[in-house]
Order: sequence, then structure tokens, then C-alpha cells
Amino acid sequence: MTALPATMQAVQLTRHGGPEALLWREDIAVPRPAEGEVLVRVLAAGVNMTDINTRIGWYGGEGRAAAWAGEMAFPRIQGSDLCGRIVALGAGVSGLTLGARVICPTNQPEPTADNPIAFVSIGSEFDGAFAQYCLVKARHLHDVSASKLSDIEIGAMPCAYGTAHNLLSRAEVAVGERVLVTGASGGVGLAAVQLALLRGAEVTGQCSLSKSAELRAMGAQILARETEPRPKCFDVVIDVVGGDLWQTRLDALRPGGRYATSGAVAGPMVRGDLRRIYLNDLTIHGATHQSREVFAGLVTIINTARIRPVVGQTYPLRDIARAQADLAAGRFAGKLVLIPTETSL
Repeated sequence: MTALPATMQAVQLTRHGGPEALLWREDIAVPRPAEGEVLVRVLAAGVNMTDINTRIGWYGGEGRAAAWAGEMAFPRIQGSDLCGRIVALGAGVSGLTLGARVICPTNQPEPTADNPIAFVSIGSEFDGAFAQYCLVKARHLHDVSASKLSDIEIGAMPCAYGTAHNLLSRAEVAVGERVLVTGASGGVGLAAVQLALLRGAEVTGQCSLSKSAELRAMGAQILARETEPRPKCFDVVIDVVGGDLWQTRLDALRPGGRYATSGAVAGPMVRGDLRRIYLNDLTIHGATHQSREVFAGLVTIINTARIRPVVGQTYPLRDIARAQADLAAGRFAGKLVLIPTETSL
């Protein structure tokens, strides 16, 4: 094993709050892998609303902790998207090799007897990818060395594309079905459009017309963000928006249709009519937990480069606050990616 540096650059979240809660440091000790762990040098780290929501404590509320799966310990290195290269293996690790390029899911299954879908999240329950190095349990890593995609492209994919692939899997999107994707110019929405088209679905992306060029080029139809979809027109709705128009998306489903959600960028509190759900035999899926098999399906897509993610902008890691502000403001279509300063390894 090549000698590891003693310290690294990283961004620490010191508390829940605004961007002022993010602290740039150059003296964080490089962690060493324990049994079953792997040390990864971060090559690229996608920026996600998950990171912003966790920073501000959005997941909290009455009776709930403020992080994805529990209380968050501070300081915490966030970063839920990771593309990296293995530089050290802990005791007992097999099936992974030094130098391999790897990714991992954001939400990592850790089932218990009481909760078979329990998970921990990188950058929330343990330190993540907004650093030069990151520790991950070996069982959650997937080798993407074979992929012809770049480090930056792969770094854009685990969270957004993993979430989108999970949404489509839950909704069982099939060839020829008509699918509406909301927030279609954002990270998860754009990924859902690409992956649904890959499945052979007829896809309509709902977004601002000024950000629709990429979607049109992919072959998706476009519905303006402020336009209500036609009733009973779609087999599946993939929704990451929520907000005041939630009921109109349910009404857009044909009888027996499926609705799947993993976000609420327009607001988590919605109003709806239960009668229109049960009288139309609609199925509603909440999609956060994903099995290893579902994420492995995305890994196959990455390794065969069957799609390329849209990367809207890249930033040095130190510019994380600017990157998050651009993401929150929706200034770019597609994914935003942070690049750690190159290390000596």
C-alpha cells in the first residue's frame, strides 16, 4: 500500500443551518480502514438537495430526527455522491482491489430484526465525499472500473440516478407506458427521464421551458412547469416536486396507475382527495430504501455506459457554498459536481 498522507482537505458541517455552517479545513486526519472497511480517494462528488436538506435540518420535525436515518453527530463531512479510487483495504476485505474505481449507494441497507429496511446514509450517519478521502464499508461498494464514463460523470450518478432507478423499479415502468416526470430538468428528474426512455417508455418531462433543450434532445415530450397535466393520460407519475399541484398529478393517472415519489422540492405538505385514489385503484410508492439488487442494476448501466449523465457545472470542493446555492436556485440543468484538490497518490 502506498503511504497515505496524515491530513486531508475537507468541508465539515458544524451544525444545522445555512452555508455559514460549512467549514473548510485542511488539517483533517486521513482515516484508516478498520475491519471490513475501505479507504477511497474521492475523484468527484455530486451535489444534491439531500445534502442541503440535511444541512438545514429539513428532514426533522415533530417526533423526527433531523438527518435521514437518525440524529446527526457534528462535525460531519457531508457528500452523498461518491466516485473514488480504492487506496487502502481493511482486514477481511475481499472481492475489491487497490486502484479499483468504485461508487456506493447514498442509502446503504443495514437491516435489523426490528426494521428490515433500515439504512444508514453516507454524509449523514457517517462522513461522506466532501473530502479528499472517505471510508466506506466494503459490502456497500461497487466496482465501476470497466465504465467508459468519466470520473465526473460517474460522480454525478449514485444519488440522483440511484433514486431515479429505484423510483422506476418501484413503479414497474414497462415498455410503451406513458410516464410523466416532474422536476425533469433537475438531477433526479433528468435521470428518471433518461432511465425511463432506456426502458422503452413514452416520457413527458415537466419543467421550465428554458431548461427543456436537453430533454427534447433525448426524445422526451415537454410539459411546461406551470401547466396542469391532462387527466387520466399517464400510466405512471414520477414526482420529486410535491407542493400545491400534487392532486393534479394523481388525476393525470389512468385507472390502475402508479405514482412514485422521492422528493418535495415545492413543499412536503400536500392536499388530496382519497376518493380519487381508491376509486381509480391508484398505487402510491414512497421510494427511499433500495435493495442492493436495484443499485446493482444501475451499476450495470454505468459499466456499459448505456446513458451519459448531464453535468451542468463543476466546482472545486472549496466552492461548495456556491455550488449549493446554484443548485437551490436551479441555475443549471442536470447535475453539479465538486472536484477535490488532487492529492499526491
